[in-house]
Amino acid sequence: MQDANKDIYLSVVIPAYNEEKRIGATLFDIDKFLCRKKYKYEILVISDGSTDKTVDTAKKYGQLIKNLYVIDNLENKGKGGAVRQGILSSKGRIRLFMDADNSTSIEHFDKMEPMFEKGFDIVIGTRDKRDRKEARQSVRQPLGRIVLGDIGNFFIQILAIRGIWDTQCGFKGFTADAAESIFPLLKIDRWAFDVEILTLANRLGLKIGIVPVYWNNDPRSNVTFVGYLNTFRELFIIRYNLWRNRYGIKIKS
Repeated sequence: MQDANKDIYLSVVIPAYNEEKRIGATLFDIDKFLCRKKYKYEILVISDGSTDKTVDTAKKYGQLIKNLYVIDNLENKGKGGAVRQGILSSKGRIRLFMDADNSTSIEHFDKMEPMFEKGFDIVIGTRDKRDRKEARQSVRQPLGRIVLGDIGNFFIQILAIRGIWDTQCGFKGFTADAAESIFPLLKIDRWAFDVEILTLANRLGLKIGIVPVYWNNDPRSNVTFVGYLNTFRELFIIRYNLWRNRYGIKIKS
């Protein structure tokens, strides 16, 4: 990592697809939090081929919010691809990605920071009480989503990584070294990219910490039943890539 990059402590990466109605409030909340901090920071909005006014809205807020940068991808690559682009384009010593709907607010970073100071390479948020009993959700998810989520996690525990119940929470932070070790290796651009991140982190021997979050479920979420099916499909792709050692790392037995 170059010396110039060390000036920025925190990079906040926000992947966004057709988020013109929600991105403004999220950026305002992030700015309100960060402007009280003494460390240097940057905010990156990665528009993933948005067809609405997401980019225009974010750029308007960029006139009011310092250190806000907008990357406009004309082609939709998937959330995983947008996150990877943002993380690798950022310069912070800590690099955090969060959802454009602000379902997990930036205030939760205050819980992460002490864990990074203790030597964790990655710190993730969890909405699941099985990970951290303090985890909460504003509104309980529909039964169908809960069942699909539990089925998916059963396969994740068997095929990818054990011991983490909420692999999909869109609030994850990385040291620069961890980010630069993991993200160039990623092959999944869409649904199961979170699982791939954590699986590779585990294979690389990186230290993963977990913090409880208060998750504010937005009923306008873009996740569909087809999304769950695609997550299952990509999970088996990850397992196959591990088996064939397509990531080019030594797999622990």
